[in-house]
Amino acid sequence: MAVENTPARIGKSVVIRGEVKGSEDLIVDGRVEGTISLSESRLTVGPNAILAADLTARDVLVQGQVQGNIIATGRVELRAGCQVTGDVRATRLAIEDNAVFRGKVDLTQGPTPSAKPPESTGTAQTEGSASGGLF
Repeated sequence: MAVENTPARIGKSVVIRGEVKGSEDLIVDGRVEGTISLSESRLTVGPNAILAADLTARDVLVQGQVQGNIIATGRVELRAGCQVTGDVRATRLAIEDNAVFRGKVDLTQGPTPSAKPPESTGTAQTEGSASGGLF
């Protein structure tokens, strides 16, 4: 019997093309091409994951590869060894040493009004390996 607080999981042999929507925490360790929307939940991109998708969630933790924009109403965390190509909009962003990030950052002060990609105003451009720390 599964525990209720256990996040849903997409295993490393699973390939999804299309839209993934949900209202519970999700761990993705496979391939997803399209969009992932978990507006009130946490999304974890596992170390084996390869995503070509736009991500929308409350919090996003990236350990694998993401090609697409990330929008979070809370925190985005890029762990060592991850590769992200795309723009990030969030209220908080943490980038560990040896995380690779190419894109723009828009740190907002409240919930994002819409799920649009970040605008050019108030952004920081980062390319290459991150030197760690909290933005």
